[in-house]
Formats: sequence, C-alpha cells, structure tokens
Amino acid sequence: MPVKAKISNSTVKTLKPSDKRLNDTDISGFHARITDNGKIKYYLFYRLNGKQVNYLLGADGQITPAQARDLAKDKIAEVTKGIDVQAVKKDAKEQVKLSKLSTLLAFVDQKYAPWLTTRNPKTAKQAIHNLKVAFPNFLNLQLSAITAWEVEKWRSDKKAADLKPASINRRLNTLKGCLSRAVEWEIIDGHDLNKVKALKVDNSKVRYLDKGEELRLREALRARDAKIKEQRNSANKFREERNYEQLHDLSINTFADYLEPIVLLAMNTGMRRGEILSLEWQNVDLTNRNLTIISDNAKSGKTRHIPLNTEAFQTLNNWKLDSGSLGALFKGQNGKPLLEIRKSWETVLDMAKIENFRFHDLRHHFASRLVMASVDLNTVRELLGHSDLTMTLRYAHLAPEHKAAAVNLIG
Repeated sequence: MPVKAKISNSTVKTLKPSDKRLNDTDISGFHARITDNGKIKYYLFYRLNGKQVNYLLGADGQITPAQARDLAKDKIAEVTKGIDVQAVKKDAKEQVKLSKLSTLLAFVDQKYAPWLTTRNPKTAKQAIHNLKVAFPNFLNLQLSAITAWEVEKWRSDKKAADLKPASINRRLNTLKGCLSRAVEWEIIDGHDLNKVKALKVDNSKVRYLDKGEELRLREALRARDAKIKEQRNSANKFREERNYEQLHDLSINTFADYLEPIVLLAMNTGMRRGEILSLEWQNVDLTNRNLTIISDNAKSGKTRHIPLNTEAFQTLNNWKLDSGSLGALFKGQNGKPLLEIRKSWETVLDMAKIENFRFHDLRHHFASRLVMASVDLNTVRELLGHSDLTMTLRYAHLAPEHKAAAVNLIG
C-alpha cells in the first residue's frame, strides 16, 4: 500500500522499496515513487480535458523534495490555467531534436530565454544578460559538460578575484536554474551542480550611512540640483540673445531632475531601485499618504503598501508639481520610464566623498534607522517586503538595547 505523508527530506529518507510510493498529504497528485533498487523520482498526477497524466518532476539527487514540491505547485498553477504541461515538455523535447540544442548558448537563446520572457518579460532580458556575462566560458560547452568540477573551478577564480560570496551564490543559482529547466524538459538527463554548496554569507555586515555621510549626500544632491538649474538658466540666456525658443525654466521647480526625489524616496521607504523606477502615479495615494508596489514589480511577487513619512510625502508632492501626474513617476528624456540612474548616482557619491556604497544600500540605511529607533523586526520585515524574518535578522545587532533588556529580566 502507498504511504501517505508530507514529502520531505525526512520522509524520503525512510522510504523503502516495499513502500512503492509516497503520496503527499498537502498537494493533491504530488507523489514519489521508489524502485526496487532504491531510486526515487517525483511525479505530479493531474487530469486535464479527460486526459490523465503522470508528470515527471525529477529524480531525487537532481532535485530536493522541497524543489520538487515548489515545481509541483508551479505545474498545478499552469494546469489550472488549462496548460497541458506534459505536452509542453514533449514539444520542448521535439524542438531540441530539431534545432540540436547542445550548447548552453543555443539552449539559452532558443529555448530558455523565450520561456523566461513568457513568465516575466520585465526581468527576463536582464537575467539572460547576467547569465551570459557571468559564464562566458561555458556558453559554447555542451550542457552535459557543465559539471560540478567545472563550476568549482569557476568559483575559485571568482573568489580569487574578490567577488563577494553573495554575488557568487546568485550567479551560481542562475546557472543551476537554467540547467534544471533543461533537465525538466529532458534535454539532458541530469546535472550534478547540487554538489556545489552555497558559500557562507555574513549578513550581519550591513552598509548604511553614518550621520556625516548622510549629511554630505544630502548636500551633494542639493549642489547637483543647483548646478543643473544654473546651467539651464545660462542656456536660456544664450537662447534668448539669439531669439531661440526657451527651454523649460527649472528655477521654478523644486527638483531639477529625477535623482534627488528618487534618493529621498529610497531613504524613506526602503524600496528597491527597480520598485521605484517601475512606480506609476496611479500607485501613489497622496491623500492617504501611502503608495502601493504591485505584485508584478515586487521581488517577492506580492503586493505591499508603504506608508509615506513627512519627507517622502513632501518629496512626492513636490515632484508631482514638477513632473506631472500621468504614467510613470520617473521618466527619461524620451518620455519613457527611466531604466537606469547609475551615472548620476555615481556622480553624486563622488561629490559627497562616499565610498563603498551602492544604491541598494539605501534600503539597508532605511532598515537600520528603523531598528536603531527601536522599531520591532517584524514591522521592518513587512515594510521591506521580506517573506520571513531570515533576511531581516541581519539588522538585529543594531538594537543592542533589546538584548540588554532581555537579560536584565532575569538579573
């Protein structure tokens, strides 16, 4: 008789050949099968349009029980939408035979990139770019030739080049995800990259601005703003002398351009750069002083609402008067949503003489200020949009008075 239990590392380890099958108690149709020689594979049984399918999710060792569970959830979601995932897999396999997708580059360009684009068009292009930039020496390798040994050599080179462990882990996870998709589509039988364990990352080191740095950053933003306005006034004076059409008078604006409001918003909301640049005015409620990050633009995939403190509210209110209230909050010179602020951001950091500080660190700055103001970690988690407290705990050491209060309870 099949065994019934939640499929996990512990239950899979106790599975015996005589059990034949382990049915998951949480996800209908999700099960594991074990052969007489002890090999285990994960499946999802589903019905669609009268058709019964036992969909192979992967073999134990190539994917973990948790990964199989997540994949089962994804496939159930697709089946619910009327997609026959087995037929999709079969089609992908046939396309491989026709196009001879044997190298990483061919697979990425012809199959993986189009698939990513259908799932998340906004991030697919950047994800593929990052994959190619991170692994240029792998692009012309056969998929089956990308082994744990080759990846370990790549990782050793990156560590020697002082690439941070967190960055190495992110790039490696991108490659693992790509090859796992090739396994799911039966383009390759499997890969052994799960043998390459993630590097330990010290998340307790958080970069945020000290009081002097924050003061210099604010002064640099205002100085840059004043310089742009001065240059515009000079240009208009030049044009007036020659009877040319005048450019918009920036002196009547609070902000000369997008950079200062973007930075102030990041410092006061903890939003990621992508979340800020994807904001539209319809997501901003100045009446109730809050804004909404819709699920499509959130890293977590979940909608969240962020209250606006006084500075954030005044910043957005003034920016609305400066730029209008239609479409994207921040637009480039072509009128389209702004995609990048790197050059202007680096310029203002140089002006402020601030080193080793990324735009993303403004998010850490926001969280750190909250924790040092005795805001509880769960509230910080909700504001940052973390799915659990694991990531938020990196800020816990900034509230030593909480620990002192705790031990004093028994003192």
